[in-house]
Amino acid sequence: MPSPNELDANASVLAYWGAELRKYREAAQWSQKDLARRISYSTSLVGLIETAKRAPTREFAEKCDDALETDGALVRLWPLIGRDVSPVWFRPFVELEREARTLRSFQPILVPGLLQTEDYARAVLRAGRPGDTGEQVEDLVTSRMERQRILTKPDPPMFLVTLDEAVLMRPVGGAQVMRKQLEQLLELVQLPRITIQVIPLEVGAHAGMTGAFVIASFRGSHDIVYLETASEGQIVNALTEIETLSAQLDALRACALPQAASVALMEKAMGSWI
Repeated sequence: MPSPNELDANASVLAYWGAELRKYREAAQWSQKDLARRISYSTSLVGLIETAKRAPTREFAEKCDDALETDGALVRLWPLIGRDVSPVWFRPFVELEREARTLRSFQPILVPGLLQTEDYARAVLRAGRPGDTGEQVEDLVTSRMERQRILTKPDPPMFLVTLDEAVLMRPVGGAQVMRKQLEQLLELVQLPRITIQVIPLEVGAHAGMTGAFVIASFRGSHDIVYLETASEGQIVNALTEIETLSAQLDALRACALPQAASVALMEKAMGSWI
């Protein structure tokens, strides 16, 4: 296999990745349709990825490796794609997110992006960006899946998540997507540095009804807050505002169920998505 360093300077990393996929597929003597059937993706998507017209997600790479028995070769190449297609206004927070030692998130409507499945993220992005093409949405899905790698790196941040129970009940993408999403939450909450607590509906009005936010903490510097808004998100650096939002999050966590009870509630919700 040629090293990426040996490629022409103008060569596309996407084209390189697609060519590697095609090489392994042809070595297996499979058509694009054969591969698509084995990994449960469309033939057209396999073709688009092989011709560098669409970026593969990590899940796509993993499934190709499993089907083609390539010993993880495509997943190892996947980070080279490195296309940051996030909105320009969001990129500063992505950089901060990578450096944070603790992330404390409150979400009243959606599963946080760092915990979303690929299909859930796709449904959210399609609904939230009606003006984007299918290709643009898929690139954003890829970018979101890449962000999630901070939770599985050797020294991941603490991720403390507080959700409104409504998040478990909103049919984002349909019943099958929701069931898989809740299955993933239940798997992730078993990781030692991830906590998920749910505020039950019976609490009624609470301090987080005005919107979602994330508080990021760092070594050697003060916290920052990322506020989600209807248009562009906002990074908050003012200490007085950060203190106010920290107190708000403390109030939200105080009215949330303990993690064990939250897990039981998530299991119950998952059972309803059949």
